[in-house]
Amino acid sequence: MTGADGGILTALLGVLYFTAAVVASGHAILRKEDARAAVAWVGVILLMPLIGPLLYLMFGINRIRRRATELRGELPRVDQSAAVWRYVPENLGDYLPESLQPLVLLANRVSREPLLTGNRLTPLINGDEAYPRMLEAIAGAQRSITLSTYIFSNDSVGRDFARSLGEAVRRGVSVRVLVDAVGLRYSMPSIVRHLRRERVPFARFMPSRTPLAMPFMNLRNHRKLLVVDGLLGFTGGMNISVGHCLESRPRHPIRDMHFTVEGPVVSEMQTVFAEDWRFACRESLTGDLWFPTPYAPGTTLSRVIPDGPDENYDTLRQIIVGALSVAREHVRIMTPYFLPDLTVQDALKTAALRGVNVDVLLPLRNNLWLVDWACRGQLESLLQWGVRVWYSPGEFDHSKVFTVDGHWCMVGSANWDPRSLRLNFECNLECYDARLARTLEGMLDRGRASSEELTLARLQEDWLPVRLRNGIARLLSPYL
Repeated sequence: MTGADGGILTALLGVLYFTAAVVASGHAILRKEDARAAVAWVGVILLMPLIGPLLYLMFGINRIRRRATELRGELPRVDQSAAVWRYVPENLGDYLPESLQPLVLLANRVSREPLLTGNRLTPLINGDEAYPRMLEAIAGAQRSITLSTYIFSNDSVGRDFARSLGEAVRRGVSVRVLVDAVGLRYSMPSIVRHLRRERVPFARFMPSRTPLAMPFMNLRNHRKLLVVDGLLGFTGGMNISVGHCLESRPRHPIRDMHFTVEGPVVSEMQTVFAEDWRFACRESLTGDLWFPTPYAPGTTLSRVIPDGPDENYDTLRQIIVGALSVAREHVRIMTPYFLPDLTVQDALKTAALRGVNVDVLLPLRNNLWLVDWACRGQLESLLQWGVRVWYSPGEFDHSKVFTVDGHWCMVGSANWDPRSLRLNFECNLECYDARLARTLEGMLDRGRASSEELTLARLQEDWLPVRLRNGIARLLSPYL
């Protein structure tokens, strides 16, 4: 190569680098909502010629929401029973303390579901309580059953559910089962063979065409919904697995909480399932078979909060921040994975600084060690500003509960981490009910009484390599 050729090549590389750097930097400046993230990416782009723009192309552009919207956005909403609208309260002042009414207004605006009266929720502890109630409901179904779950294990519990669903099919009940494609891989071989043998209509949510492709880790359906005859529902954090049956002493025990749901809000749960099913199968579930006239057996004000990287993007995170902002006395949080982003961290700190007692209950024994390390790596700043953190001993606890002031609570499938709040499809219920909220607070307080508080002094006593390990894991928290 001559000197002239070398000069031309150098000039071309310079132009290529300049163009890539300008385009990538411009994209980061215009698209990154967090100014600190934008500054960091611009620095990487400018200080690492060619490699920096390539890294930004691979890791800096959030394609999750766009991909989810492309896949699901063209589908119109499922119309639920029009009868639910008669359960929308006319005057919130008759039902709620004034301090919670701004939270209702926020949830009205960011969610797509109305707040409904007349509901009843009953806590079910572990699979020992939840599974018999769920199987009993399936056995008593007369018209329809819809089931959505992330994990449907091929074990004794999973096969019990498959047989019960098959028996319902043979009785003439219309059954639809939706299982996340990644969740099916937790058992090898999967439960699919048993569902097929029982002739249960089922579908995989978002199956990956290439098993080794990275996108399969995101856009997962993490929802747990069972609706029987359109009137009786079950939801919470529990998958279908023998590990939740602690009385049978499973090899990998998992504590968790589920809920029986009755009332008009069950129609909203059915709507969430119907939209997921139509996306997966292009079959519409409509009419009285799936959406019968609801009834009102209780007094709980409740609504479904669907969340996902599509049109429901950021809904749960906004409601979490809103609930923390209206808290006046105390906040209780129980979650297995606790990686709140800076906005939620600031809301937690602000609540504590206002004099609100903020208690976070986490499992001492976590099943995801990297998430546990990252969590510990970000707790110091929360402890400094008055947030209290407790670690519960014993079996891994997968429960997800959030209560405010003994009047409001939120339960469901979502964890307090980026994967649940930004990358997966989740479904929670928010409830305005003093009796239910205080019942859940009592459960959390009893768990806290047997837990060990993590103090700032104790955290700072950790061995330096451990603190470095946790700090490095914390850098990965947006992707965990």
